[in-house]
Amino acid sequence: MKPPPFDHHAPETLEEALDVLARTGEDAKVLAGGQSLIPLLNMRLAAPAHLVDINRVTALDTLEATAEGVRVGALARHARVERSEEAAGVLPLLRAALRQVAHPVVRNRGTVVGSLAHADPAAELPAVLALCEGTVEAASAGGRRTIPAAEFFAGPLESSLRPGELATSAFFPTPPARSGTAFAEVARRHGDYAMAGAAALVTLDEDQRVSSAKVAYLSVAATPLVLDLTGPLGHRPPVTCDWAAAAAYARDRLDTDEDIHASADYRRHLAGVLTERTLRAAAQEAL
Repeated sequence: MKPPPFDHHAPETLEEALDVLARTGEDAKVLAGGQSLIPLLNMRLAAPAHLVDINRVTALDTLEATAEGVRVGALARHARVERSEEAAGVLPLLRAALRQVAHPVVRNRGTVVGSLAHADPAAELPAVLALCEGTVEAASAGGRRTIPAAEFFAGPLESSLRPGELATSAFFPTPPARSGTAFAEVARRHGDYAMAGAAALVTLDEDQRVSSAKVAYLSVAATPLVLDLTGPLGHRPPVTCDWAAAAAYARDRLDTDEDIHASADYRRHLAGVLTERTLRAAAQEAL
């Protein structure tokens, strides 16, 4: 199938891109990696009058890893971030999640920020951003704003970006000291969207007891869902924690939906299994 007709814009600077978006507003879609947008166009599920291709805006092709966290520019491809030793050194969870994104050919073109802006609740990176309490930087002709992950994902395939805005970067903060992370998902075939997935972050105090335990879920709710599971773990050393009880606590609080891929009960069961698995692994990494 072929996409519906549209006007193609190829700005070379951020200012030019924002000017085009200001003029075209709700009639425009931004093209970066295109791994989600192009299929939608070809299947006629999206029909923008204008396509703003930002691939010539080289100022957005950035990746910076510091002690504070990892900042990913709008044109940084999945593969670049996945292979970055600096980014993995600051936040190993990023690499673990990116390795589950589709297939290498998709990761070579798709972008991290594009995945976030697409806001698919079955995608890996929105869950990672939500778990880390990261942010998305948005720019428009009227200025810039920083959007917390908790406010960025508004619904399935819906972000809080406004007409005329461009997501220019995403920031994934470094977890606290003595923290460990883990990521796991279950899909019918490698590279498929997950039927359920979980990303865990466990932090220990100076006495090596669990001071914080959170899990973010994908494919279980309309937006990335983060649960605080510190209470069920009882501020104990990891070796004495009841991980199964924490998983059961999480399962009881997940309101999953049924679809063609899995029943609600099966999806809830998978989420519980992945909760226990990722919490154990994250705690081990924290030690």
